[in-house]
Amino acid sequence: MRKLTYFVACTIDGFIGDPKGDATSMYAFVDAEFLEFLTAEYPETISAQGREALGIDRENQRFDTVLQGLGSYRLALDIGLTSPYGHLRELVATRSLAESPDANVELIADDLVGRVRELKAEDGPLDIWLCGGSTIAGALIDEIDELVIKTYPQVYGSGMPMFGADFEPRDFELKDLRVFGNGAFVRTYARKR
Repeated sequence: MRKLTYFVACTIDGFIGDPKGDATSMYAFVDAEFLEFLTAEYPETISAQGREALGIDRENQRFDTVLQGLGSYRLALDIGLTSPYGHLRELVATRSLAESPDANVELIADDLVGRVRELKAEDGPLDIWLCGGSTIAGALIDEIDELVIKTYPQVYGSGMPMFGADFEPRDFELKDLRVFGNGAFVRTYARKR
């Protein structure tokens, strides 16, 4: 069975964006060391446009599918990209878009949990990347098998939380911690079932 991994960037206080979802202030921490890590370990999480600009031509290491909500997908649409991760199978959870703007993008309007369970049951060596945002992560919180949290040394004070979900403790086990010279760190957690 394939894993659903929430691979996400956040601030020290756990926000993935400002109150409107903007996280551009975190980009300042993607320096040469951090970019080398992303390129080596998670090259598929760099957008197709970013991969082209950086000359990245690596095989997908961990994921062959990306799942995101309309808020995250809209960031690409707003700059004219209809398939920001063309090197992956792309799915967007939305009830707002009636028709996909790209042949590579599948829209999920109903039964998001059921569709994710189908994806997890597929054969294949690579997993599913939950890109964001808060609402979709909250809806899928019980389906998430792994968290990879890129934490940047910033405090927002308020904003968009990692999970838009009701209170209920859920346990995860720390599997890996990587610290970078710029103060950023990446934690990997496995779901305790």
